[in-house]
Amino acid sequence: MRLICCCSALLLLVFIPRACRGGNILVFPIEGSHWINMDILLRALHSRGHSITIVRSSKSWYIEDKSSYYNTITVQVEKSIDQKLITRIISKAIEFERGALPLMSFLHITVGMFSTFLDAHAAVGDFVSAMLDDQELMRNMKDSKFDLMLADPCWGGGVILAKYLNLPLVYNVCWLIATEGHLAIAPSPLSYIPITGSGNTDKMSFFQRVKNVVLYLITQTQNHLVVKQIYQKICDKYLGPNNDYKQLMLAADLWLMRVDFVFEFPRPTMPNVVYMGGFQCKPAKPLPQHLEEFVQSSGEHGVIIMSLGTFVSELPADLTNEIAAAFAKLPQKVIWRHKGDRPATLGNNTLIVEWMPQNDLLGHPKIKLFVAHGGTNGVQEAIYHGVPVVGLPLFFDQHDNLLRLKERGGAKLLTINTVDKDDNFLKAIQEVLNEPSYRTNMQRLSRLHRDQPMKPLDTAVFWIEFVMRHKGAAHLRTESYRLPWYSYHSVDVFLFLAGAVLLALLTIFIMMRCLYTTMCKHKVKRD
Repeated sequence: MRLICCCSALLLLVFIPRACRGGNILVFPIEGSHWINMDILLRALHSRGHSITIVRSSKSWYIEDKSSYYNTITVQVEKSIDQKLITRIISKAIEFERGALPLMSFLHITVGMFSTFLDAHAAVGDFVSAMLDDQELMRNMKDSKFDLMLADPCWGGGVILAKYLNLPLVYNVCWLIATEGHLAIAPSPLSYIPITGSGNTDKMSFFQRVKNVVLYLITQTQNHLVVKQIYQKICDKYLGPNNDYKQLMLAADLWLMRVDFVFEFPRPTMPNVVYMGGFQCKPAKPLPQHLEEFVQSSGEHGVIIMSLGTFVSELPADLTNEIAAAFAKLPQKVIWRHKGDRPATLGNNTLIVEWMPQNDLLGHPKIKLFVAHGGTNGVQEAIYHGVPVVGLPLFFDQHDNLLRLKERGGAKLLTINTVDKDDNFLKAIQEVLNEPSYRTNMQRLSRLHRDQPMKPLDTAVFWIEFVMRHKGAAHLRTESYRLPWYSYHSVDVFLFLAGAVLLALLTIFIMMRCLYTTMCKHKVKRD
């Protein structure tokens, strides 16, 4: 009997899940849609017993000062990247896009708006400087004994703070300043890896590859200038002149990429890159009663939902009228997230809302189509729920995100400057609704995305805890980030080998010439 009890106790100890020691995590997030998905990750970490502390600006408009699942450190600043600045940038981009030729639009986004982006990073630099200048704050941070820094490296401040506090660094990453994350850390042959903004797929013609290389050089130059003008100066002042910002940026222990290879084109990767595409997706919850009643009233025709994301509060009036008129001609009901003036052409079948539970709506069986701007969150949710998309990209990486869905047969892609011409918007919606292949292809992508051993969110949490348990993940990090470009690409080796071959050939030539001269002299002497 005693033996049976001992065996039972032993089995109980074996099968009880091991408790995870609650870690102390410092977070350096950014605003907008990036905060929305960071917030999901933080809630998951908090549910595992970890203590979360967020560094935020006093002018933050997304990150609340008080929360039940995180603490905050608020840094007082005079200027910041606020919603008005972002809205102004987007409005100008839309206005320019609608009136410009494709080449001029490309130059405007990549070159003309660079000074605006530089000003935005300068505001981040001021925020970091204000934080590091506060000696009491820095002393309190060091005394807090954080186990890990979790940062979104789209803005470059988290890298510097992690080095200053000597913390293991984990990225919640899509972008590194002006560069897509893979381009910075992994081998990226430009022959089949499209640069964001190029409009290319992984199958490129010669001239598309030319465009790809040119855009790569432009983005790398932008990245270099931002680092040199803003972040390297902060490194020199607070970390010492021997700390190269680029090396610090690439030396992160773990890169949690917000994509997967159901969405992304296949490409080389690295051991310390973990893919968590779709980690924000989850099964749909019941809709609020007024939305459920509206959705059910659609009958067999179903419902279309439209949202242009976090930053777009309103489109130009003529464009919204064109969109509303197209919706009014459809038998489907429409739920449209729109904050501007009520369009004059709005039909009785369209419900305008300032906010909607997007994930829950996409998971509803009555939803037939998603009209989206192409933000990463919305695209991943559409894939998760298998809903086809009509894409209306506005700026940044949205066109490229939607292009990936189009290539996989799940989306129809429009541009902002053609959506109001020749009923293009209405025709695109009708094509996606009436052609079954769009839904079939999206449902196939949904099955591929869901068919994995762990949920993406669980994968992300596991690897964050892995870094905390082992005080970093240096064994997964290659030495490539320490190498100068000429060593990374073996330019010095090729030059050395070429020099050695030339020297050998020159030696052989000189020896043959000497031999020839000697033989000629010997022959002349005999004669």
